[in-house]
Amino acid sequence: MAVKPVPARLPHPALPGADWADRYEVVVPCAKMSAETAARRLFTRMPRWARQLLALRNVLVAPLGLKGASEENGPAPGDRRIGIFPIVSNKADEIVLGFDDRHLDFRVVVDTSSPEEETTRVGLQTVIRRHNFAGRAYLALIMPFHKAIVSASLRHLAENASDDGRV
Repeated sequence: MAVKPVPARLPHPALPGADWADRYEVVVPCAKMSAETAARRLFTRMPRWARQLLALRNVLVAPLGLKGASEENGPAPGDRRIGIFPIVSNKADEIVLGFDDRHLDFRVVVDTSSPEEETTRVGLQTVIRRHNFAGRAYLALIMPFHKAIVSASLRHLAENASDDGRV
């Protein structure tokens, strides 16, 4: 199952005013997977090297006052998350995750559709609104890691789509 970069949509309703976006898609051999199931599989089964990179990121950005990936970034009462990401909105075919920070706001949009009876197309779009030079510099610095993590996570999802549904 090939992971494909596809044109991202801006403006995007998940983050009005966003100035950067990318999008990747993969077709998985699983009938009618919901967006929430896809997101749970993507973000709770990340490759070990990706989790280690996020831990390193947290150490490096802490002195700058940026939010760490495991910090409480949303309201505590009723706060729902998938992996490290707070849920912003949730529909059967689209779930939006993300939070706002000093340097940039971001949303991860996972959407699903069933182009054929026994498959599901899973799209993962990252939408970002950069606030300042720090946001632009941060995005440029992490871009190679972002692309590698997104591609590896989607590939892993496709390879393991027939799992019994445990997340």
